[in-house]
Amino acid sequence: MFRNAVRAVGVAGLAVVPLLGGAAGVSAAEGASPSPGVRLEYHVAQNLAPEAGDDVWFSLEGMRPGWDEAEVTSPALQEPITLTPLKKGSTQSVQVDPEGSQHRIRSGLRPGTYPVTATSHGRIVATATLKVAAENSAQIDRFVIGPRDAFPGSGTPASLRPGSDVRVVLTDLRAAPGENSLTVTSPVFKGPLIIKTNSPDNPGCKCDDAGTVYAGHARLRGDVPEGRYTVTVVSHHGQHTTTQHVTIAGRPVNDGGSSWAVAGGVAAAGLALACGGVFTVRRQRSRKAEPSA
Repeated sequence: MFRNAVRAVGVAGLAVVPLLGGAAGVSAAEGASPSPGVRLEYHVAQNLAPEAGDDVWFSLEGMRPGWDEAEVTSPALQEPITLTPLKKGSTQSVQVDPEGSQHRIRSGLRPGTYPVTATSHGRIVATATLKVAAENSAQIDRFVIGPRDAFPGSGTPASLRPGSDVRVVLTDLRAAPGENSLTVTSPVFKGPLIIKTNSPDNPGCKCDDAGTVYAGHARLRGDVPEGRYTVTVVSHHGQHTTTQHVTIAGRPVNDGGSSWAVAGGVAAAGLALACGGVFTVRRQRSRKAEPSA
């Protein structure tokens, strides 16, 4: 499936992710000496953090010309993975995927960091560690709230006025199957807000293409005192809670004028120009794996 895609970012929806450390010559297991300059990388779908049950692809770079085969093993893998040269004399590898092979992280594996070892003819050529997230975990790419008449950017505006019409957008890179709506709560709303997939409030931002987008709109309470408030959404059938904050400032909208405060308007206008730098609600996975001890 990934036979000819070393360094092929975007091919078949995959992205190359260096194993933790990202440096050549990561440390080997005790008593072994990995080849200097050899780097072990893994490949996952859509830049996601690897989690239990995921398919995973590996590659080696910096091998000596003339090598013929290497095997990648780890307690985190369903079965060993075989790598061969990309072409004759190549220092890069390609993964061998025989029919029926299961090149994935073990289903049901506990979250944690696991060692990964690449060996060639009994000799360790590279080692690293693979950080695995829990199976079916949420990966919230962005959670924003802003004026309904402004394009939602990568973060919330600096402030909103009481009584504003707002749009709420949440993007989950690993949405739970069958979960087509989520409930958002906050003291700034008159009641719970339901955000849905396939909503007309979905801004259609390219930065959301890799995830499931939930969107909806509501009017803020007109009597909300100025201050900073928490906005909460619970997803994955009650298993994951995500929070955001919104600042309320200025006179209520019903006295006329813009639906957001001056500072917020400037921020929203700037965010409308580009949606590329997605806001991370919780610190997502490290793209690079740490070298093993």
